[in-house]
Amino acid sequence: MEISLYTIPQLWSNMGRGYQSTEIRQKLIDVLEDSKTGMSGVEISEKLGVNRTTMTKYLKVFAAEGFLRQKNIGNITLWFLEPGQEAYSFPDDYFKVAPQYFENLVKGNETLVYSLIKNCLNSGATVHKLVTEVIIPSIDSIQRLYDDGKIGNSEEKLLQNIISKSLQIFNQITIDSNPKKNIIVISADAQSALLSEAASASLHSSGWQVFHLGDMSSAINVLFDLDLQKLMGKIWKQKSDTMIILVFSNTEEGLNFFAESINSIKEKLGKRIRLALCGKVGKKTKINSDLLSEKFEDVLQWSETVSESSK
Repeated sequence: MEISLYTIPQLWSNMGRGYQSTEIRQKLIDVLEDSKTGMSGVEISEKLGVNRTTMTKYLKVFAAEGFLRQKNIGNITLWFLEPGQEAYSFPDDYFKVAPQYFENLVKGNETLVYSLIKNCLNSGATVHKLVTEVIIPSIDSIQRLYDDGKIGNSEEKLLQNIISKSLQIFNQITIDSNPKKNIIVISADAQSALLSEAASASLHSSGWQVFHLGDMSSAINVLFDLDLQKLMGKIWKQKSDTMIILVFSNTEEGLNFFAESINSIKEKLGKRIRLALCGKVGKKTKINSDLLSEKFEDVLQWSETVSESSK
């Protein structure tokens, strides 16, 4: 049987009796962390005192999660810890993960970056907290490095791509989305694309049906409102449910354009459309929206509040 991130939840459900995966994971760290030659499934089974057949299932699932790797030598399969594996306890250890993630990121060590994210998920971290406590601070730090001239365009792009791939790990997790929780996420420019991607990953993990459009700067034209209205006609079937449109922008101009376009759609399709804008504006700037905040966490919390109040 081929095991992927999509089949792991069901496998854990089937294997959940008798053993706790977190306990098995910790014991594997203890027996494998100093092993340079690896251990066979039989040796691990004996060390942990777990039935061989059950242990084999655990090993295969852990390998699919990125916690373990295997090496076949003849008829023997040896098991090793993937680099960077550590036993975490959440919520206490988010503060520890953030600097580890950023350090691996700026060194360009993709293997350790992705392994750390998977390890955190396997250790009970939530996607929302990883996004807000780890990913967003890293996005901000990369921007500061670029603004201070410590990294160039090419390196900034490389690091942003690594962060984007980290976020894609979250989107591979199977979630039963709520058909009443609908949200379109837009970036008004390339600079805000990662923030929109991070928001989409967090919202996806909370059961939202997320329609992530990404960087829509190329769509800024007089026909955008008609184009978006056409899309909404296809994806928003239950007009009695609320649809949130969330826009991230690095400029006031971007926020203004999308706010005006979306507000014209609201007039045609009704008040069940709610508009949230995330970006920095001047104190005297007024933009017609249901929420305007420069804080990432605010727009996520507001979206959940709107969803709860619309029930």
